[in-house]
Amino acid sequence: MKRFLYVAGLPLLLALGWFFLSKGSENFYAPPLRDILRAFVDTWTPERLRADVLPSLVRLLSGYIIAAAVGVALGVAIGLNRRLRATVEPVLEFFRAIPPPVLVPVIMLFAGIGNGMKIIVIVFGCVWPILLNTVEGVRAVDSVQLDTAKAYGVRGLASIRTVILPSASPQIAAGLRQALSIAIILMVISEMFAASNGLGFTIVQFQRSFAIPEMWSGILLLGLLGFALSLLFRLAEGRALRWYHGLRDAQRKS
Repeated sequence: MKRFLYVAGLPLLLALGWFFLSKGSENFYAPPLRDILRAFVDTWTPERLRADVLPSLVRLLSGYIIAAAVGVALGVAIGLNRRLRATVEPVLEFFRAIPPPVLVPVIMLFAGIGNGMKIIVIVFGCVWPILLNTVEGVRAVDSVQLDTAKAYGVRGLASIRTVILPSASPQIAAGLRQALSIAIILMVISEMFAASNGLGFTIVQFQRSFAIPEMWSGILLLGLLGFALSLLFRLAEGRALRWYHGLRDAQRKS
């Protein structure tokens, strides 16, 4: 119960503050929260969720999973090979510095305006934090562990699976956590550029038709979606890295 209050306490206070501070608002562009909540209930019906939110989630998860697979695989390869790392590091830093939204028009030229373009944008933005954190995690693996594994004949893929990935997993999880928030942002941006459905497309359509409470309800739904995905990630991370958190707690107590 105390943990729930820690997680939900501040959002509830902010929502209550928003409700009471906006209660008497007559600003067309900043309607009262009660109007936004009323529009939320009327707008986001099961049919609308299936037509607009579900495609957005499919694009987001597809791009995120591809970025995770590519980032971890390349990160392990680069982290294990010092010469390869020295060769590709300047190129990685160059591409990482390019804001993914800038490339949306370029990607549209080659991939069109379908789901492929949106997934490519998400992959391009998400792969860098995963890749770079994986490289650093692999580089930080204890050399004693690697030497011990070699002494027992654990080499190649077996060493990666049983020694390197578990040791680097806390750093990889940090990259995956950063990439999740980037994926949500890029999902919305790519749908705002060119789409016929999706959450970003719907929010822009509401804005263009001056349906302001409906627009705010879409933004509210986007925030709730991001919070839910973040919570699910934390639960999965806590389960997968239970050994790491237990070890860290034991070290603090000692």
